[in-house]
Amino acid sequence: MHNQWDVELSFEEDGTNTVCEARLVGSHAPGVSGHGEAVKSRDDRPLARIGEEMAASRALDDLSRRLRSVADGEIADEGRRPSYLIY
Repeated sequence: MHNQWDVELSFEEDGTNTVCEARLVGSHAPGVSGHGEAVKSRDDRPLARIGEEMAASRALDDLSRRLRSVADGEIADEGRRPSYLIY
């Protein structure tokens, strides 16, 4: 069996704040997304790339935690199902 999920990152910036949404995409990917933000200090040079990198890393971290929560819930659900011995 082959299954593939891709991560899609989308950004919104206003010069000070950078927001990133990270989503798993694919035909069998769970509907999980993560959110991350970065704020440029007024003393920082205007390098949008750094804000994107920070926001993306935070969004991916959030996505990872949410995906783990989904998997943990499914594992717990499996434990509640009745089991049957097969002879």
